[in-house]
Amino acid sequence: MARIVVKFGGTSVATVERIRQAARHVKREVDAGHEVAVVVSAMSGKTNELVGWVNEASPLHDAREYDAVVASGEQVTAGLMAIVLSEMGIQSRSFAGWQVPIRTDDAHGAARIVEIDPTELDKRMKDGWVPVITGFQGISPHGRITTLGRGGSDTSAVAVAAAVKADRCDIYTDVDGVYTTDPRIVPKAQRLTKISFEEMLEMASLGAKVLMIRSVEMAMAYKVPLLVRSTFDDPDAPQVGPDGLPGVPGTLVCDEDEIMEKHIVSGVTLAKAEAKITLRDVKDNPGVAAGVFGTLADQGIVVDMIVQNIADDGATTDITFTVPDSEYDKAIKALENAGDKIEYGRLSGSKGGAKVSVIGVGMRSHAGVASSMFRALADKGINIQLITTSEIKTSVLIDEQYAELAVRALHTYYGLDKKDA
Repeated sequence: MARIVVKFGGTSVATVERIRQAARHVKREVDAGHEVAVVVSAMSGKTNELVGWVNEASPLHDAREYDAVVASGEQVTAGLMAIVLSEMGIQSRSFAGWQVPIRTDDAHGAARIVEIDPTELDKRMKDGWVPVITGFQGISPHGRITTLGRGGSDTSAVAVAAAVKADRCDIYTDVDGVYTTDPRIVPKAQRLTKISFEEMLEMASLGAKVLMIRSVEMAMAYKVPLLVRSTFDDPDAPQVGPDGLPGVPGTLVCDEDEIMEKHIVSGVTLAKAEAKITLRDVKDNPGVAAGVFGTLADQGIVVDMIVQNIADDGATTDITFTVPDSEYDKAIKALENAGDKIEYGRLSGSKGGAKVSVIGVGMRSHAGVASSMFRALADKGINIQLITTSEIKTSVLIDEQYAELAVRALHTYYGLDKKDA
């Protein structure tokens, strides 16, 4: 018998019929003798509708009232899920975030979880009940409803799993696991049986949309295994793992030590719409980088890849970095306006770049992964504009028109097309 927290995203609970489908997955786990808690998102599209109503009521609104309105989406889903489970003969009741309670700070609209009291949930689960908890929300120190911002329901599920000491947290979504790359770009992309927290964190930050970064960070910190699987699989079908053997479907995100065979490269990711900006002949004085990136931070602009080159005379430097295409004009304007604080000779840039990355914990113990990546791209005539590396990833900026060609080439080059990749 295991203790499992299962989370259903918006597409998985978009209609009452889909809630019934999701509830059948819960029933399967209960019938197997497991203790189960459920965390739900709002029905697909409902949060945007609620946000629209708030903005229609007043563009300048109280963030506390915004949270009170927007949090209602998950409360509807939680209540419906509890009703459906009860109809199936499973003892269940809904819990709003404040009823658990899930305590947060008071940053309304983007709150952080501070503490979860597991007492009531633990008691219910031991007694055979299935608590259904609203994701995305909690309660502030002042007793007001808070929402957790983007990715909040995944984060809620992991936090609840950590609080009740669950054996794993199952994230049900509209895909059946984590793939070596986007199957829409590479039809031969393979579903991974296991992937480490670090690899998943890199993939999430580099463009993969399966899991939100905050939830992976929390899972890694509390060592909560995550299982990514599809709501739309038949709940009553034999449980078969990605390797075709009896087991749990989907991809397990776990500690690196639990993965026996560590592949050199586990995946290839792509992030489009990357803009490149270069400041040339910047005075090479202490604090110059802080001045450049502090100016951008003040405007809320997130910078990604950064490369700095020092001139031969040591007096000047060139600084090149990337920002999202959508932030390009804002970044250029901010730097032009900061000309009196940042001494530079020329400012240039361009939109339409793409960041392609190869990721794998096996890169730690294998030399030459970066050079082989560059060779594979050169063989396809693809020019590299920027390069950044870490222990388990290498990223390059290339022209967006070659992005999908690069992904396909690297996926094949590292043998990820094969079923045993």
